[in-house]
Parts: sequence; C-alpha cells; structure tokens
Amino acid sequence: MTQEQMMAEINAILSDSRKKAHVDQIVPLLHGKWELQIMLEVCRADVLRFGEYKRRLPHITNSVLTAALRNLEKWGLVTRTQYNEIPPRVEYAPTEKGRSLLPVCYAIVKWGAENSLDDCPADL
Repeated sequence: MTQEQMMAEINAILSDSRKKAHVDQIVPLLHGKWELQIMLEVCRADVLRFGEYKRRLPHITNSVLTAALRNLEKWGLVTRTQYNEIPPRVEYAPTEKGRSLLPVCYAIVKWGAENSLDDCPADL
C-alpha cells in the first residue's frame, strides 16, 4: 500500500463518525506510559505472570502495573486468570483482540529499532 493510499484510507476512516469514535477509544492505549509497553511484552510472551512483567519493565511500580493491567483487561486486550494456590498465582494472556495488535506492535518495534530520537530535545 502506498503512502497516498494509506492517507486516503485514514481520511475515509476519520470522516466516518462511528469509526472515528472507535479510533478515539484507543488513544489511552497509546497515551499511557505503560499500557503499550505492556502490550509489547504480551505480544512477546503470550502468557506472563505479574512478577515477569516487573522483571521486564523494571521501572514500573506495582500499583501502576496493576492499574495498567486492569485497564488492558477492561479494554478486552488481556485476560487475568487467578489460581487458588499458595503462593497465589495470577497470569495474564492476550485475548483475540489483544493478539490482533501483534502487527501494530511489530511495526512499532521495527520502527523503533531503525530510528533514533536522540536528536530530539530531552524535554519533549
């Protein structure tokens, strides 16, 4: 698909109020500091426990990780499975809707690997 074709499709989607409303709903996923990074990890591993997210995202706090995972669950992108064991075990896995983000995650990772933002001002 050419750039012109992509722009035409974007314009068509954003001109349809129902479709634009759907697009507007995903802004929190892209706006939040952690939700997209968590989805990148979900795409990498399929099923992860809370502690594994902490290892993969060392700068995230427990409360922020919990809130972000709840958001992703509320949005229907991940499922939470709690096992009644000692110690308790909770696993998070992508839903079909969450798995459909794999091409988006791939594009973001590929673009990030090929482009640097080192030249941008640090305060952006």
